[in-house]
Amino acid sequence: MKKSGVLNQPLSETIAGMGHMDMLAVADAGLPIPAGVRRIDLAIKQGLPGFLETVDAIAGELQVQRIILAEETGRVSPHIEAALLQIFAGVAVDRIPHATFKDLCRCSVAVVRTGEFTPYANVILESGVVF
Repeated sequence: MKKSGVLNQPLSETIAGMGHMDMLAVADAGLPIPAGVRRIDLAIKQGLPGFLETVDAIAGELQVQRIILAEETGRVSPHIEAALLQIFAGVAVDRIPHATFKDLCRCSVAVVRTGEFTPYANVILESGVVF
């Protein structure tokens, strides 16, 4: 039995299989997940698990070189953007329109769906290398 880190088997497997520049999206409960993209559905009920706690757990295991946010996040849910910038201090940040963000999710290895009900609580994590 794995005793620490991400315990969810599909999520742990996805992270372990990622290479340089692969993307993983972490989403609120309402983000549409494109057909053909792996869905890792963690949502149990409203707020469980939360977006930020899920992102924080993933950040402990995935080397992230860039995060991608919807431009709307900072305006509508500034506390979400502030927390992401703190979790990923020193990491490159791109802000794109939400419609473009949804399209870019098609390029992700998976979309992790949380129980978050905060608008625009979504991020794409681009994998870096540890060497």
